[in-house]
Amino acid sequence: MSASLKRFYIIAWLFGLVFYFLDYVVRSAPAVMIPELVSNFSTTELKLVSLIGTYYYTYSTCSLIAGMTLDKFGGKKSLFAGALILGIGCLLFLASAYSGGVAGRLLQGAGCAFAFPGCVYLASKGFSSQSLATAVGFTQCVGMLGGTAGQFIVGPWVEEGVNINTFWLWSGIITVITAFCLFLVIPGEKQSDVQSGDAVKKVGYLEPYKIVFKNPQSWLCGIISGLLFAPTTIFAMTWGVAFFEKDKGFVFHDAAITSAMVAFGWVFGCPLLGFITDKIGKRKPVLIGGAILMIFSFLQLLYLPDLYPAKISMFVFGLGSGAAMIPYSIIKEANPDYVKGSATGAINFITFGVTTLLSPVFSSWFGKSLEASSGDMHFQYSILFWIAGIVLAVLISFLLKETGSRSQIQTVKT
Repeated sequence: MSASLKRFYIIAWLFGLVFYFLDYVVRSAPAVMIPELVSNFSTTELKLVSLIGTYYYTYSTCSLIAGMTLDKFGGKKSLFAGALILGIGCLLFLASAYSGGVAGRLLQGAGCAFAFPGCVYLASKGFSSQSLATAVGFTQCVGMLGGTAGQFIVGPWVEEGVNINTFWLWSGIITVITAFCLFLVIPGEKQSDVQSGDAVKKVGYLEPYKIVFKNPQSWLCGIISGLLFAPTTIFAMTWGVAFFEKDKGFVFHDAAITSAMVAFGWVFGCPLLGFITDKIGKRKPVLIGGAILMIFSFLQLLYLPDLYPAKISMFVFGLGSGAAMIPYSIIKEANPDYVKGSATGAINFITFGVTTLLSPVFSSWFGKSLEASSGDMHFQYSILFWIAGIVLAVLISFLLKETGSRSQIQTVKT
């Protein structure tokens, strides 16, 4: 690929970052407007949290569609479709019916499924393999800035009385505009033929996924990433505000800020850990180190809460959880180049499949009992639930094959 075309892909990647930023704003904002959404949809708090969680049903399944369309049709059509679907999903939240809210949230998850795989796809076209993990980390950094904005900024807006319909209207309008911008700036490409060695062969729609899912390393990457992602998506971005309010006695403002510090930690952790793993040429030590930092930060929050404020604990946790993005680089390096879109779609599917499975378990064990048994012990047990998942992720990480640049150089030498 020529240097000038690579530059065009980098420019397109920058526009993709806007889409991904909006993805996380929409993903995290409902957590700070639960009472208002309960009133708007005329439902209960538990049903509303369940509605918010439907996002991950379509997000995980549509990740497979996103990866397939990226490999088959390229970035232009795929990202345009994803952003447009997300915009429509935001606008459906203006409906006062519960069914409208469910439909909107399902479309939001479906549209957002194209954001991260699309950005990684564009980054892999524009950046070299030596800087790909840094680019992926920076991509997630921008996403978590959106997650931070969805709580840090939207929370105070709601607290000051801003109508939530205003938020969803403008979110929809801006996202639809972004969709058309993406269509204009992403280079056109024909994806029906895939280069493999010196020959060009026709690749079917499902063939890339057969390659990816037959590789055990793909499954390991997805499960590890899912176990590291779940505490941020389920706890911090969905239940965190309620848990800090009711278990720890925080006022709403402090609870919202404390929960948002996880996303803020990601802003720094994702590019930092991505840079470190590119710099040392190894993936596994940084992945395991980040997971261990997550465990220690949660243990401090539980057993040494006076050491420093909960906001700092959650920030450090977010910093370490940036390691959840490292498997996204590993899965691309563990599979052939011509299935890079499907590899990202596959890991998104597995990652958020894990989230989809864990969300109702956590809600049933701890969410339902929040009103009846809230307190320090309730909070402690809920955090230990996530620590157990992170420990499992560390153990599975030892089964991964090292794919960093240093291991590739050693493979060539041997």
